[in-house]
Amino acid sequence: MAVPAPHGVPDGPEATPVPPALAELLRARLDAVSDEVEAEVRRQVPEYARPSDGVFGRNLRAGVVQALTLFVDHIADPREHGDAIAATYHELGRGEALEGRSLDALQSALRVGGMHAWRLMGRTAEELGLDSTAVTALGELAFRTVHEVAEAAAAGYAEAQLRSADELERRRRRLLDLLLDEGPVSPEAVHGLAHSARWPVPRQVAVVALAAPPDRQEEDRPLAAAGALVDMKSRPPRMLVPDPEGSGRFGGRAFTLALRGRPAAIGPTVPLTDAGQSLRWAVRALGLMGRGILPRQNVVRCADHLSTLLLYGDEPLLAQLEARVLAPLDTASAGQRVRLAETLLAWLLSGSNVPDVAARLHIHPQTVRYRLRQLEKLFGDTLHDPGARLDLILALRVGELRNCGN
Repeated sequence: MAVPAPHGVPDGPEATPVPPALAELLRARLDAVSDEVEAEVRRQVPEYARPSDGVFGRNLRAGVVQALTLFVDHIADPREHGDAIAATYHELGRGEALEGRSLDALQSALRVGGMHAWRLMGRTAEELGLDSTAVTALGELAFRTVHEVAEAAAAGYAEAQLRSADELERRRRRLLDLLLDEGPVSPEAVHGLAHSARWPVPRQVAVVALAAPPDRQEEDRPLAAAGALVDMKSRPPRMLVPDPEGSGRFGGRAFTLALRGRPAAIGPTVPLTDAGQSLRWAVRALGLMGRGILPRQNVVRCADHLSTLLLYGDEPLLAQLEARVLAPLDTASAGQRVRLAETLLAWLLSGSNVPDVAARLHIHPQTVRYRLRQLEKLFGDTLHDPGARLDLILALRVGELRNCGN
């Protein structure tokens, strides 16, 4: 562990040494000075005004005693104990971060304690009859050391925060991997890992699959959904959103803006242990977006395109259905095939209502009737069989979606 060591000790030919007798006198009064410094810190720093019994009180007392002991040792021999002081305060800063207290509170405690300790030492220096030059040297040593140990404490605090954040991120990545694993998910394992990752366990989730153009950077993370678990390294990047139906998570323009312009597919809302299913459908939807079968831009919700996702759940089988059901159209020319297919789909969807078909296709009703006569010749009684009509709708819908993407 690299820690900053006090380097503000007067040095060189013009430096005035602090009498060793002062260190011995201060050492003899260490308990009384520790009492006063601890009381002053508790009085002036609200975060430290806690009961003196228990672990916190014992740690605070030990910290004050150790710090003053090291400081007195530093007065007696500055070159020997500087590193020890820095290491002590570095560890103190680290401990404060791990306990969840603020750096401001720690720095305040150091300033208050340092100032009060200096006032007490000043009185002792007067009792010894030190001249003003020696007192000045002692003051410089005291205040510069307080500055240096404050830096050491800040470095320890920052190091602990960084390590804590990194560890928390690693735990959340492991939790996300567990939730999105293809195998069965153990609720007990999820709750255990979620607790260590400080992630409240929701009842329902949805997984968002994000487009990942080549020029995107890993740190270009989405801003959406507080509490989301995000993995930007996977392909495609993914984000698990807790309680997606609450608080307008996916509603309106705000969510799209928070994705920083990334096209995305939102999987269905599912129970937590079924998060892998939401991911699977989101990834499928994202692939269909890339092919133009679903809208290419912005955000697509799987819940709004369930029939399309169902159609494309098994594309080889879908191709077999399309080829078999629409075989009668193979005898028509390419242009005629397109017109007959769109007319047949409109007719099936409109309940065989000719005027509705004409309005939908923006053509004359007589044109509709003419095309229907052609279709009757090609398909015969199949057009009036309920099971065959469903197959026709599915096959014709696939062609319509494909044409939209071209």
